Amino acid sequence: TEPMPQPLHYLKETASQTAGPYVHIGLIPAMAGFDIFEKNFSNVLVTPNTRGERITLEGKVLDGTGTPLRDVLLEIWQANAAGRYNHPADRSAGALEQEFRGWGRAGSDFDSGLVTFETIKPGAITDKAGRKCAPHVNVWIVARGINIGLNTRLYFSDEEAANAGDPVLNLIEQPARRKTLIATRSERAGKVVYSFTINLQGPEETVFFDV
Repeated sequence: TEPMPQPLHYLKETASQTAGPYVHIGLIPAMAGFDIFEKNFSNVLVTPNTRGERITLEGKVLDGTGTPLRDVLLEIWQANAAGRYNHPADRSAGALEQEFRGWGRAGSDFDSGLVTFETIKPGAITDKAGRKCAPHVNVWIVARGINIGLNTRLYFSDEEAANAGDPVLNLIEQPARRKTLIATRSERAGKVVYSFTINLQGPEETVFFDV
């Protein structure tokens, strides 16, 4: 006779857990004073040969009280100056550049909470639907107290026309909230700096995306 079918057993959901207070030690140990990685991940995305306009991204992540987080970690992913990602899945017309990986990781300063990246201003990309997208940087945020990493974007204040036509920005129903994704351009000592603030909560809460 055929054996009786066994009942299905479903595994219980694993308990969620925040990044904890040791995110720097685990992901950017050099910042915490530990030399344990053969190659440390960096907030510097450029080499001397990288093409494009050199920029500094500089900002803070604020909690619901407006206090800067001092143990937050950000990762960014962006296209090169020609509007192409350094990834085999990107088949856009822009030229691929081996001198620009397009990915970086940085932690906040332990005293000020400031996060910085040295990179280039990305070019406009074309999405899978063939739509032109404004230049932007993709940002992933993780810190103690955040159960799931948060995804957002940084757009550029001097790209008003491109921003107005961006398909993702136009998904945000409240136009006033789109400004939470805009980094402001300034110049300091001859360097171009784009400043941003990411608010985790409150009336100025940054727009986050379900990726």
